[in-house]
Amino acid sequence: MATNPLRRNAAEENVAAKNPHAVTAQPGAARCLLFAYHEMGYGCMEALLKMGAPVAALFTHEDDSREEIWWRSCAGLARSHGVPVYTPESLDQPWIERIAAIRPAIIYSFYYRNLLPDAILRTAPLGAYNLHGSLLPAYRGRAPVNWMLVNGEREAGVTLHHMVARADAGDIVGQRSVPIDDSDTALTLYRKLVPLGVALLTEMHPLIVAGAAPRRAQDLSRGSYFGRRRPEDGRIDWRWPARHIFNLVRAVTHPYPGAFCWLNGRKLYIWESRIAAEAGRRGAPGEIVSTAGSGAVEVATGEGSLLITRAQFDGAVEGVAAEILSGVLSEVSHGAGPRGGARLE
Repeated sequence: MATNPLRRNAAEENVAAKNPHAVTAQPGAARCLLFAYHEMGYGCMEALLKMGAPVAALFTHEDDSREEIWWRSCAGLARSHGVPVYTPESLDQPWIERIAAIRPAIIYSFYYRNLLPDAILRTAPLGAYNLHGSLLPAYRGRAPVNWMLVNGEREAGVTLHHMVARADAGDIVGQRSVPIDDSDTALTLYRKLVPLGVALLTEMHPLIVAGAAPRRAQDLSRGSYFGRRRPEDGRIDWRWPARHIFNLVRAVTHPYPGAFCWLNGRKLYIWESRIAAEAGRRGAPGEIVSTAGSGAVEVATGEGSLLITRAQFDGAVEGVAAEILSGVLSEVSHGAGPRGGARLE
């Protein structure tokens, strides 16, 4: 059962009780150094600026032309507020020395894609903190939103935690959670997490400034770690259950590279799908068994069947599945299975 997104845990409540004046600490009292990227980075930096936190500098990334950039620019936001912006490819010794000269009181990392060296973490006397897109210790590592959907999780969340040398392993300051619905894709779920992260930071930053933030250790033995996802990880195996394929499709659909299979030697992307049946066998895995109305195409899976609603051959235009597969569907009798043995592989 999902928890209230704004509910405090026991450690947070204890800090508030023991330090009733901590929440009145002035956010502008501590110089912040930000390592931020993506929409979460934008939202959290915007929140700090609204609180009056002095942001000394922003370290961020240059946008990659190979990615579908849908998020707002952290660099643009920083420059509009007169905050210096740096985009080093690596944080080597000269950069470590420059950062030390900035003399930050607090370091924040919001979806910055590189681990920060311990020498940088030590420069901030009030601590270095990362906002991670999962309920740690679960889903440490890369691409937690995508992995949670692939694995069929029903709850997601964000964690603000101390940074240590090991990725996403430091003590937890606070967490917020939100349910995952069947209608969620990686993009919609990410958009659910951004306001949670902003709210959590807005609540915790004054406590961090006051040196009164909650802190509890992670039990990494009860967690999980996942690595970076690659485009080839989107390959569909039609022997999987319909639910598993459905989860993969929504985990890597736009703006991600997409789930794919092969049909008659051509790469076919599946951008949107629904579960037609969770159990039973409608045909051989990958077999196109019917058109289901509204432009959907039903495909048999290892368990149950899947409705493909939007698809695209590599290098061609994306569209309604029945239109994209019209040549194949001409061989299919509605609800009676393929005459010519058309099968997705």
